[in-house]
Amino acid sequence: MEKDEKIIQKMVNTIAESNAEFLGQKQDSGKFSKIVPQLLKKGLDNLNLSMFSPELKYGILTSLGEEYRKRGNLNDAVKTFVLAGNRLCLNEVAEDYLRLQQFDNSIEAYKLAGNKEKLLEVGKKCLYESKIGPAMKAFIAIGDTQKLIEVGEQCIGRYRFDFAFEIFSKIKDSAKLVELGNKCVEEKEYEYAIKAFELAGDKEKLNAIGDICIKEEHVSKALEAYGLAGNSVMVEFIKENFHD
Repeated sequence: MEKDEKIIQKMVNTIAESNAEFLGQKQDSGKFSKIVPQLLKKGLDNLNLSMFSPELKYGILTSLGEEYRKRGNLNDAVKTFVLAGNRLCLNEVAEDYLRLQQFDNSIEAYKLAGNKEKLLEVGKKCLYESKIGPAMKAFIAIGDTQKLIEVGEQCIGRYRFDFAFEIFSKIKDSAKLVELGNKCVEEKEYEYAIKAFELAGDKEKLNAIGDICIKEEHVSKALEAYGLAGNSVMVEFIKENFHD
């Protein structure tokens, strides 16, 4: 391993000496093409570039990342560009992911690049195409509350109560949480209803769902709902009369 590092360092120093004017300027990744195979062989997780200047590390990592990208190894390309701090290249990989319809990966790459404009664009595209999960991730990344509410409402309409709960709990919208809870009660999804009413701080709704669960013999859920509502009378009643 030490021998490999010395070989890489010697090659990089040679490049730097013959191209001293490029330091501090935009790197030409082609200058590092001769050492890229050695870097690939060594592996990203095993690289030690601490002996090089920030400018050299930027150039080396960018060159390596571009090679990963050419080979279709976009995950390692992203890792390498993150280490290099190369936002331009991160945006380019995000575009690659988009072309492959890998929206979650594209959103992650845009997040790492800090590109809120593209995150909004991708979020809108996913929302239009009913790709709820990626749309939610994109809007959460940029903190677009209005768009998140729109996604959450679509989730309720599509009975994706898990996504809706995640969104409304994230933005702490009590009114929407109650709306979600009511819909969950209609669909007998009592677990999400209890969670939504709890987070909304609506004890009246919790007591109401406790009553429904008792009637439908969902004793454990009734106990949970009454407990969260602070209804000690009903909690004691269930404990004394139901032993399951």
